[in-house]
Amino acid sequence: QGRIRPDALAAELERGEGPAIVALQAGNIHSGAFDPFAEACRVAHEAGAWVHVDGAFGLWAAASPRLRHLTSGVADADSWSTDAHKTLSVPYDCGIAMVRDSAAMRRALSMHASYLQATDVGADPHEKVAELSRRARGIPTWAVLRHLGRDGVAELIDRLAGSAGIIADGLAELPGVEVLNDVVFTQVCIALEDDATTEALSTALWDDGEVLAMTSRWHDRAVVRFSVSNWGTDATQARRTVAAVGRVLGELRAAGR
Repeated sequence: QGRIRPDALAAELERGEGPAIVALQAGNIHSGAFDPFAEACRVAHEAGAWVHVDGAFGLWAAASPRLRHLTSGVADADSWSTDAHKTLSVPYDCGIAMVRDSAAMRRALSMHASYLQATDVGADPHEKVAELSRRARGIPTWAVLRHLGRDGVAELIDRLAGSAGIIADGLAELPGVEVLNDVVFTQVCIALEDDATTEALSTALWDDGEVLAMTSRWHDRAVVRFSVSNWGTDATQARRTVAAVGRVLGELRAAGR
């Protein structure tokens, strides 16, 4: 499922020299699987490595009481990142980065010059990111969080994950479709009998216009990847997705492709 093996990680760190960063996944891009954070963090820290968690979409699982177990041990890391645009549907470049050691973050990113006015109270935004010129991404992100509240965010996460499950179950019933991953969060990867047919399905879906599901490669196979992250996706839309794939797949079979 793409999860890291702590024993293999320990062996790699023993062979290495110098500073190291261990990047863990809160949600594998193909399977949605979550790394064993507690054990991997322990192994990495014993070797003196910095642990970063790439939680582009999966870190949001921590907001759901039902799915929070997937992120168990994630708090042991040194830094984390996630995307608000994937789950909260705010403008595209609203990424969120968190660093346990604020001094380390400022040493790495801060820029000071005589022409840059410094803030006497609080923290200067340019001390926390590599950009000096950017829009106020935090405002739309805050607005959505304020609107949804804790319970609303949890409901959103549960609905997206539930929709992925509906898509996976429905696609698995279509002839010739194999669901390749254990669907634990919001990712569904499928394949047909060979790479050419799998890629043809993605192209046909694109041309049809009802469903957008892109191809990728996983375990040396062409796959069609469904990533459920739009706030409007619910059980009805999930069943609509399955129906569209079934219809397009039937057209491909009828055409002998």
